[in-house]
Amino acid sequence: MADCTESKINIRGCEVLMRRGGNGETALFLHGASGVAGWIPAFQALSDTYDLMVPDHPTYGRSDEPEWLDSMDDLAMFYLDLMDELDLDGVHLIGNSLGGWLAMEIAIRSCTRIKSLTLVGAAGIRIKGKPIADIFMMDPDDLVREIFVDQTFADNILGMELTEEQTDIQIRNRVATARLGWQPRLFNPNLRKWLHRITVPTHVIWGDSDKIVDPVYAAEFGNVIAGSEVTMIEQAGHLPHVEKAGPFVDAVNGFIQTKAA
Repeated sequence: MADCTESKINIRGCEVLMRRGGNGETALFLHGASGVAGWIPAFQALSDTYDLMVPDHPTYGRSDEPEWLDSMDDLAMFYLDLMDELDLDGVHLIGNSLGGWLAMEIAIRSCTRIKSLTLVGAAGIRIKGKPIADIFMMDPDDLVREIFVDQTFADNILGMELTEEQTDIQIRNRVATARLGWQPRLFNPNLRKWLHRITVPTHVIWGDSDKIVDPVYAAEFGNVIAGSEVTMIEQAGHLPHVEKAGPFVDAVNGFIQTKAA
């Protein structure tokens, strides 16, 4: 079992908190709107196979808030810089929710350093009549409950007594998500027309009971991204990597070993 290290890395003047553990090919996990809860069991399991990197995005968590960051376009370009600066090649890029949207924004710009793409409950496009849940207008406690099928996870989160730093991080993450996805709500109207530029094996993973991004989006991504495959995780909501860590890791490893080895 690989240990996780935390360090600050400087990418073009922006210091980013990076969690890293394991050995093997590089996997880069891009978090969603709520940030990173720590080195969760899914990360621990993935680090048994990969050199796993889990950063806080700029403006999120304990990373810097650069003046130049105005949009998802900027964030995508930042991660292309990060991969260049760290000289990462053959990256297995994994993104959940807003992080899945971000992963696609990166991939349509350049797949040069990417070996595979995994989208987990990804935002980024819109299906008419099936808008993504308006997380900005939801009561925070209700939102936590909507994210999970197994309410034990929600109970644990809502029952935590947060430190002042954790409260500040929650607020930072909400503000950052509003900055990037307020209008239009958590999608880019121009993204769909460029998805043909994704040229690496792509795996779409979804919780079959996702109440934030309807599972119909899984099939849509499967249709519009050439050669992609879809895996539904049973009895899982919007965070299958949290709620169903075992099946999630098995799905990730199985796809990469057969399609992106």
